[in-house]
Amino acid sequence: MNNLTKTKWFIYGTYLLLIAATLLIGFVLLQNNNSLKNVFKSFFEVAENRSFDYRQAIKVIHKRPFPNKDIVLLAIDDASVESLWDKYGEWPIPRNVYADVINYIEAERPQAIIFDLMFIKSVRSQKDADKYFIETMNKYNNIYTGINFDNQEYDVRKPENLPERVALNIDNKSNVDFKKKYNFANCRMILPELLNGNVKIGLTNVKRSGDGIIRSVSPVLVYKDKYYPYLSFKAGSDYLKMKDDNNFVIDSKRNLIAGETKIPLSKNGEAVLNWYGQSGTHTSVPFYKILKEMEGKNINKFDFKDKIVIIGTTAMSLHDTKSVPIQAEVYPGVEVHATLINNMLDNNFITKSEKSTNVLIIIGVIAIVGAIAMFSTSTLFAVLSTILFTIAYLFIAYYTMELYNLWIPVVLPVIAIVLAFTLSLLAKYLMKSRDFEYQYKLATIDGLTELYNHRYFQDTLKQQIEISRRYNQPVSLIICDIDLFKRFNDTYGHQTGDAVLRLVAQTLKKNSRTTDYVCRYGGEEMCIILPNTGIDEAMQLANRICASVAEKPFRLTPVDTATVTISLGVATFPENAQTPQDLIEWADKGLYYAKEHGRNQVGRY
Repeated sequence: MNNLTKTKWFIYGTYLLLIAATLLIGFVLLQNNNSLKNVFKSFFEVAENRSFDYRQAIKVIHKRPFPNKDIVLLAIDDASVESLWDKYGEWPIPRNVYADVINYIEAERPQAIIFDLMFIKSVRSQKDADKYFIETMNKYNNIYTGINFDNQEYDVRKPENLPERVALNIDNKSNVDFKKKYNFANCRMILPELLNGNVKIGLTNVKRSGDGIIRSVSPVLVYKDKYYPYLSFKAGSDYLKMKDDNNFVIDSKRNLIAGETKIPLSKNGEAVLNWYGQSGTHTSVPFYKILKEMEGKNINKFDFKDKIVIIGTTAMSLHDTKSVPIQAEVYPGVEVHATLINNMLDNNFITKSEKSTNVLIIIGVIAIVGAIAMFSTSTLFAVLSTILFTIAYLFIAYYTMELYNLWIPVVLPVIAIVLAFTLSLLAKYLMKSRDFEYQYKLATIDGLTELYNHRYFQDTLKQQIEISRRYNQPVSLIICDIDLFKRFNDTYGHQTGDAVLRLVAQTLKKNSRTTDYVCRYGGEEMCIILPNTGIDEAMQLANRICASVAEKPFRLTPVDTATVTISLGVATFPENAQTPQDLIEWADKGLYYAKEHGRNQVGRY
């Protein structure tokens, strides 16, 4: 493996260690600093949730998926509230009205009638209306209504026990824990005749994400260590099982099984809803129009046969509106129930990718972007390719949700792309810098002595003479030659001769100034260019080098040593010459003079 290859692997290793160290430091900081951990967690959670909202909104524009036509909303909208207020002069309306509506719809044999309303004890004395309502509700076996859990203080309301028939039996074979987020301490009770009668009961509780938006619901809630169903989950599961059945299984993959439908749950027990559109997407019938039809005043005939009818408020004045990914602030709660039932009927929930999958995605995008940045010959090409790859990933994330109902992350992979691209470019240019440095060294440094080579010497001498001429400063040149080097080489061998060359080179460098240029001229000849140095100072340095070489014994073997001497010639610009070649020639003459007069000395012509 050559030095260049070693350098490249060194850079790759450094790059990987840098990423690993950064991730490790980040992980340690987050583990040891809960406030910082919460800040990062909150940021990434909010950002990823917003990316989910955008994907859902675009999907809705494409009209995917389609709402189920068997779900009908009987909406108490603003027009209905106004009509009912004019007719009855109060809100809530007398409950016998709901009883009449139930009887009217039941005549068409619907699959279910679901009240997204809580029928608590009446504050007014309407015993006959309530009695008729209760009898009507309990007369049928497909009526559903809601109750609500909360955490009200005991001194305000005492927590009461719910009938066993309302609770669920769950065989949980997974790590789902509903108690972490959906465990409640109190319950707001409804009419006991409904609670203990034939009416099917479910919860109406929903919890928003940190940004106030409802993206998921929990099909199961916990009260007094027992499991209870969400209202629309209860109705949907009965429809899918074709019977009233409170026995459920959660498999090892966190799927809540309801008939042929598998509801993917998070570890907290939440199911991510797949939204169908803005308010009004599902088939909706205003409540007041049903009343008119019952009175024979409406020419429209509404079809409720085999339908799941959900009765609830959509009027803004009644304040039962939510914020959901596809619509802020004005999405009625009754349509959240319709969405859950629709997801159950069509087996159409969103599955959020597991953490292990997310890690693999992040590693994959880092590897791809790193390869693009590291191996692209053009920075512009690397930038454009990375941008196109990011756009492609965003399209993949969108269509994965639209076509396969899989929610894969967007925020962390995009951040990983940016970091990987930045660090890869940094590593690439660091490697290029090292490569350039290495190539420059190969072009200018003599491999044996590690002195500047002959070409560098010629270029530098020419440059220094031009500088000296411009600023009227002297520059001196020392040329040295190892005495009797051929005889030394022939006697001890070329390897020993090479070692002598390295020893002399090291001595020259050690005794020169940092501003001097020590070069190998050729063979056993070496030179020193001395910027801003006159002849006297150059002679002093030459004599010091000559003495230093002669005084240092050269070890041939562990027991044998030999003395090495050099002869030197000195010349100065502009005193001795006006051109680089003339200066070299003048210094050479000094060297020959030293050789002819006994060697181991400095000669000056």
